[in-house]
Amino acid sequence: MSNVESQNVIKVWDPLVRIFHWSLVLFFLTAYLTEDDFENIHIYAGYAVSILIGFRLIWGVIGAKYARFSNFVKGPAETLAYLKSLITGSPRHYIGHNPAGGMMVVALLVALAATGFSGMALLAVDGGGPLAGTFIANFNEDLLEGFHEFLANTSVLLVVLHVAGVLVSSLLHQENLIRAMFTGVKVHKAVAEEQHLEETAD
Repeated sequence: MSNVESQNVIKVWDPLVRIFHWSLVLFFLTAYLTEDDFENIHIYAGYAVSILIGFRLIWGVIGAKYARFSNFVKGPAETLAYLKSLITGSPRHYIGHNPAGGMMVVALLVALAATGFSGMALLAVDGGGPLAGTFIANFNEDLLEGFHEFLANTSVLLVVLHVAGVLVSSLLHQENLIRAMFTGVKVHKAVAEEQHLEETAD
């Protein structure tokens, strides 16, 4: 790596964020694919997803700089402005999640948390899981099952949109965001410039 390029290598994603991300991919995919034929695997994969979501909510408050919600959850005006800039092909570069990416992170966390909760509610109806014996066990099983499937499919749709957004952003900013989630670092001239702007603002 050249000296110039090494100056543009910036650590963004801490190890816990990366472990969370790829573990979530693994367990959500496992839960989704085993829904009908491998109930026990489906259930335990669902538990794993719920635990991971709980961790991410905590880490989003107390974690490293770019993992915190305060770093990437933006207001409607800034998010809309970023989406408009995507259309023009000249979006502002962000070191961490851009406003659209931040919005997607929140949407995925909500959808996956709701999917996990509805799955545990289904178990409660059958007398199992952590919600067994609560008032939730009296809910209509057919309605819960339909709601659970709807939430799971909504989560899949959000995942597809997330992947598409990652690919588009990678092309527009000329950086490999998928690799960054493995290595934890970003390599790009604009990244160094953006970091300088953030440090100046701080």
